[in-house]
Amino acid sequence: MKISRLLEQDKITISFEVFPPKKAEKFEAVKTASEQIAQLHPDFMSVTYGAGGSTAGFTAELAAELKKDTGVPVLPHLTCVGSSKEHADRMIDTYIREGIDNIMVLRGDIPSDGIIEQDFAHASDLIAYIKEKTDLCIGGACYPEGHIESVNKNADLKYLKAKVDAGCDFLTTQMFFDNNIFYNFLYRAREAGIRVPVLAGIMPITNAKQLSRSVALSGTNVPERFRAIVDTFADNPAAMKQAGIVYASEQIIDLIANGVKHIHVYSMNKPDVAAGILNNLSEILR
Repeated sequence: MKISRLLEQDKITISFEVFPPKKAEKFEAVKTASEQIAQLHPDFMSVTYGAGGSTAGFTAELAAELKKDTGVPVLPHLTCVGSSKEHADRMIDTYIREGIDNIMVLRGDIPSDGIIEQDFAHASDLIAYIKEKTDLCIGGACYPEGHIESVNKNADLKYLKAKVDAGCDFLTTQMFFDNNIFYNFLYRAREAGIRVPVLAGIMPITNAKQLSRSVALSGTNVPERFRAIVDTFADNPAAMKQAGIVYASEQIIDLIANGVKHIHVYSMNKPDVAAGILNNLSEILR
């Protein structure tokens, strides 16, 4: 099922993201965890793509097996970094052959060796290329606080509009911990003429190291309220996990109460975290 059609329905959607392993011997464990998340009946699941396409084969395999074995719609990723036209063609053909209707197009992280393919300089270039060749539903990323490499938020919105104009069917935000930042971004995006559905990306932080890594990579603002939670429970893993699940759940409840219908959870291959959030939302989603 195309995710764009799912987002047209008058209903709240909850989706989860998983990531493939870097090594073959880890594949079965990741697949098992992903299938456990699928058993929670999310509206769809996205499957990420390693830096420079380093997990490309496992991305395609995991997405295909999830679709076949669970019936949950899947959204495999494809990045510009590490993707020549030939590589992009191979991945697109693989997804189509597996009956996958959706693809998430990103610029991607710069790989450790610093080697960057030049066929697609920006995500908008790859989006336009795919749109011209296929009828796949295409998702793209957006950054409520501005991309860490952008000179300012207005410039970031200009690039985002280019993605949409190139054929992006919906957008998913990078994680944020303050809903007011998302609401402000959504207003500015609409003012800039961006009309496609925007999914709110929520990252449940269940340990202190996870927060440090996330902030270092994205520059995401962390409200004092959440910093206090991390400072208090960082040395108590069980309490920190529970607090992180509750905080993410409260974010989602506030979003839904303010008319945001589409939530994407960066579940980090953790079925217990995904289940904890859905349990907290059981009556709200009923």
